[in-house]
Parts: sequence; C-alpha cells; structure tokens
Amino acid sequence: MSNSEFKFPRRRAIRWMLKKLSYPAFNLVCKLTINGQENLPQSGPLIVVGNHFSFIDPVVFVRALPYPIEYVGGAHMPHAPILTRIIPLLWGYYPLYRGTGSRYALKAAESILKQGAVLGSFPEGGNWATVLRPARPGTAFIATRTAAPILPIGLDGLDQVFPALHGGRRAEVTVNIGRPFGPLRLETGRDHRAQLDGPGHEIMRHIAELIPPEKRGYYSNDPVIRESAKGTEIYPWTDKIEGEVKGLIH
Repeated sequence: MSNSEFKFPRRRAIRWMLKKLSYPAFNLVCKLTINGQENLPQSGPLIVVGNHFSFIDPVVFVRALPYPIEYVGGAHMPHAPILTRIIPLLWGYYPLYRGTGSRYALKAAESILKQGAVLGSFPEGGNWATVLRPARPGTAFIATRTAAPILPIGLDGLDQVFPALHGGRRAEVTVNIGRPFGPLRLETGRDHRAQLDGPGHEIMRHIAELIPPEKRGYYSNDPVIRESAKGTEIYPWTDKIEGEVKGLIH
C-alpha cells in the first residue's frame, strides 16, 4: 500500500454542497455560538480533536471550521439516527474497525497529514457518556507519528439538539476553539501502546479546559465530579472485533 493511494483534498463538489447546507441546517435546529476563531491556523497539517457526547459532533466541525476536513471514525454506528449515518457516508471518511488495529485508516491519516490535510478525530472512540473520558490510542498514535499540531475544540449542547427539537425549541450549542499545541512525542522504550496513554491524556486535558467544569468527568479537578463519573472511563467495546472491508466508505 503506497501513500499515493490517499489523495487530498477529495470529494470537493459534494463537500462544498454539504458545507453550504450546514449553515441553514444549524440555524434551523439550534442556536450556535462559535468562540475562539482567532485560534484557527491558516492551513494544515493539523489534527482537530474534540469531546464526543453526540452523534452530530463531526457535523458541527464541518459547520464551524473553514477547512476541507478529513475524518477517521468508527465504521459501525448501529445506534445513530439514520441522518447522522448518511452524512458521513456522503462526506467520506476513513473507517476505524474496533479490535483490528485499523491499519488502513491510520495509514491514510498519516499520508494525508503529510500532504497538508486537516484531520478530524474524536479521541474517546465513542459517545457512550456525556462526560469526558480517556482517549483511545488512535489519535495519539497519529499525532506522535506525524508531529502535526493539534487543535482542541470543546463542544457543548449538541446532545440536547434532538431532545429540544422534540420539545419544539432550539438547543443552545457552543463550540469553543482552543489554541493549537504540540507536536506530541513518545519517549523511547519497548511498551509503545502504554506510552500512548501520556499523549492521550494531554490531548484530553486540553479539551477539558474548553467544556463546562461539570462535564470534565475523568479530567475534572473536583473529586466529586470525578467520583460521579466513575465507570464512564471504561471502554465498552474492549473485546469487540469488527470485520474490515478495505476502503468501504473512503
């Protein structure tokens, strides 16, 4: 598999259309506030990371960021509303398959970052809770392999969009864009997987600063909040192995 297999940018026409549609769509379903736009780098390479409390988190990146953003993300979303499954398929992303190492998606991420891409990733690896949890190793692996700067984003209120709509109102949604940091590096040693925990925690601490204190969960300085979040840090798919079909939705 050569790096020439992964071209950036791509799907320009459909992504341009989806980007344009995101403006009226968000105006319709929520009251959106975007803070920190002065922190946006002019171009990539860049890894954009955020907390993952809602199925529509990737969509708000499309609306809030000026880049032709690429994504790595879960290949299977069985519990997501159908609309939030269709949009990623139209946009295109590199799928991660739990329990497989997802070498194809990680190779793609490394290659497109070398071409100056902006890559979106949600390090928690799922949205099974509404408080912050430790990162899975994938984002830290990509960051340390490429030395790309990292842009942290805090998202708040997206998990309330659909409940609010059912009640006939629009939710308040906030996007807080932090300052870029990095590059992240690994210390030398044999246990490469364990070493990724350190950069992963650093990524999540930057995100924690950008969300409300009561939602910082595992990364809160308040012992009461950490105690109430106990159990959410347990990754629910540790033993799950998903079948991989190369290039299925890229």
